[in-house]
Amino acid sequence: MTNNDRPNSAFPAGDAEQHTEPIANSTATIGSSNQPEEPQAPATRIQSRGSGVKRPGDRVFEFFSTASATLITVLIIAIGLYLIAQSIPAITRNEGGLWGFFTYNGPWQTNNLDAMQFGIPNMFASTVLISVIALVIAMPIALGIAIFLSNYAPKRLVKPMGYLVDMLAAVPSIVFGLWGWQVLGPWLSDFYVWLHGWAGGFFLFETYMNSPSFATGRNILTGGVVLAIMILPIIAATAREVFVQTPPGQVEAALALGATRWEVVRMTVLPFGLSGYVSGSMLGLGRALGETMALYMVVSPSSEFRFSLFDGGSTFATAIANAAPEFNNPISAGAYIAAGLVLFLLTFIVNTIARAMVK
Repeated sequence: MTNNDRPNSAFPAGDAEQHTEPIANSTATIGSSNQPEEPQAPATRIQSRGSGVKRPGDRVFEFFSTASATLITVLIIAIGLYLIAQSIPAITRNEGGLWGFFTYNGPWQTNNLDAMQFGIPNMFASTVLISVIALVIAMPIALGIAIFLSNYAPKRLVKPMGYLVDMLAAVPSIVFGLWGWQVLGPWLSDFYVWLHGWAGGFFLFETYMNSPSFATGRNILTGGVVLAIMILPIIAATAREVFVQTPPGQVEAALALGATRWEVVRMTVLPFGLSGYVSGSMLGLGRALGETMALYMVVSPSSEFRFSLFDGGSTFATAIANAAPEFNNPISAGAYIAAGLVLFLLTFIVNTIARAMVK
């Protein structure tokens, strides 16, 4: 092949090598640009947040948080130990000792330190009965309020009505007591007369020689109604907060299948929020067990318990309040402190169960 037969090069012979290297470099550059970039390491400022180094503000916040939690725990333990320490001298002097404390249901004798006789069955029964009445009245009403506010109420009414319900929790107990004593009790007197005439043979509606007058209405039933109004916002607020957390997808799916609003509430909202509703009721029960001033003013005190809603009674709290002026001797006061210890444990157990049910 002659030189004339050879193909002409795009570059002169002398410049071939000079142009080959730039082309190769450009090809390498183009090839590398098509490859995904490797992730870059996060900035040093971001890495420092996940490191074990704590800032001064973190240390201060951690200290106060830990101190607050520790303080609450220490206070609860200290209160329990104080109640136990003050109760032991009185229980050791009690006729029957600890067994008599849990079984004696007669009038309390605490003035004579050599013949002390006291027990909590009547207090326990009165406390539980009034609290159960309050729950029976408050639970269905609170459930209706929670369902209405979370599913039926117009949006413009949800907040105002929610505030009104929550405002009930801010009313002082003594205001409820005055209202129950001066207004509710006399207003229910005619109803009590009718109910006694219609069902007076039933043990829950019996009256006795020393039962409070129907005209005043200062009985266990009135106390239960007042307590129901007091615990109503607790149950309603707790149930409502759980109901509004129902997954929207479940609600929309039920509506898409043709379910009515009530069917959605019955089959979706209520099963989802049942635990919250029950736990709110338990929190309300804990509130009712320890109520003092309202029941002190509404329910006529009585050392006997006869399972009658028209009878008077003394709960743990009202019995302690009634006897407070006589606490001039630490041993006599220790008898009522022992009753307060039982109330403390009862309330603590109920609230613990309620918190566990929320989880």
